[in-house]
Amino acid sequence: MCLAVPGQVLEIEGSDPLTKSGKVSFGGVVKTVSLAYVPEVEVGDYVVVHVGFALSKVDEAAAQQTLADLQQIAKLS
Repeated sequence: MCLAVPGQVLEIEGSDPLTKSGKVSFGGVVKTVSLAYVPEVEVGDYVVVHVGFALSKVDEAAAQQTLADLQQIAKLS
């Protein structure tokens, strides 16, 4: 099973679309991810990330709902 997690773009590094990366916050945990697949994203946008690659831009409401759902699942463990 694959899991893609939404996060908020905090910072963007680089201008070359193939090597552009960004710092993305996943509920407080910040990771650097590739933004090569979503060159249009800007700081503050939410993206869905899988294995270090932002795959698509997602609206804030959907991202927040997914993060809340993941927190609920974690409480069940």
